Amino acid sequence: MDQNTEWTSGQLRRAIKAAGVALWTWNVDTDAFTMDQRGYALWDLEVDGVLSFEDLSAKVHPADRDRVRAAFSATRAVVGPYEIDFRIMSDVEVRWISARGQGSDEDILARQMTGIFLDVTGRKQAEEGHELLAGEMSHRVKNLLAIASGLTQMTSRSSSSIADMTSQLTLRLTALGRAHDLVRPLPGGQGKAALLGDLITILLSPYDETAAFAGRIRVAVPRMGVGEAAATGLSLVIHELATNSLKYGALSVGTGTLDVSGSVEENNLMVTWIEQGGPEVVFPQGPAGYGSRMLDRTMSAHLGGTISYNWTPDGALVTLIINTSRLAS
Repeated sequence: MDQNTEWTSGQLRRAIKAAGVALWTWNVDTDAFTMDQRGYALWDLEVDGVLSFEDLSAKVHPADRDRVRAAFSATRAVVGPYEIDFRIMSDVEVRWISARGQGSDEDILARQMTGIFLDVTGRKQAEEGHELLAGEMSHRVKNLLAIASGLTQMTSRSSSSIADMTSQLTLRLTALGRAHDLVRPLPGGQGKAALLGDLITILLSPYDETAAFAGRIRVAVPRMGVGEAAATGLSLVIHELATNSLKYGALSVGTGTLDVSGSVEENNLMVTWIEQGGPEVVFPQGPAGYGSRMLDRTMSAHLGGTISYNWTPDGALVTLIINTSRLAS
């Protein structure tokens, strides 16, 4: 390939358009900001009047605004490449923008900086998705270790021999595996809708006692179907609540009980989770943990509902409000 090829202005324009690149210049003395048509479209601005950097920065996300202003101010004396990623707010969405440029002595003397804008929303969303997945996987692994420890202690209370304990623990861990399959989404839309009561019962079966304390988990909910899309979200919520109960609540002791009941009110299903007989309830302090944030996000985004807590002296009382149309989807 000829390394000395000179590109025509038409070729450069086509390449810039294909890459989705927006061009900009900024006069650091007058604050005048100039962009090409792609830049105006990217920032969701009308091409009229005089544009300043302050006008542009008003559309930067408030959490990023001071950082962006400081970075652009610093380019006045930068020789070499510079880059910053930030969010902007359009009328319909939040976009991620990458501002890039190459400062030189000539630019600094001319008091005019030049660079490009790139829409990197897709990349940022993918990065956030990977971070979320990594956090969720870490959270689930820690929970599974805590569950295994809790189930071992639970089984030891109702076992008469090592062989009996081995048999019971194997059954519980097998049931936990079946329940865990319900928590993860199946590829390609596999799986079928389930009855609400069956779904909750399967998820809670590993935590129920045998022998002396058999039947301490009671499920009484309306007979209604749970669609494939909603099953994963609801399973995740029930699994998380059960894990927390095994670690801190009623299921952590042999005498604790759990009642899960439900009723339909207009277009909503209300599921009530009532724990009794567990350790003394301590009201959570400080910011919400990862599990709590995941529950809130799952309830709102996947089930069109809410989750609320009442930390009564007798035990936790959790209320789930789920949109019935979302539950069936």
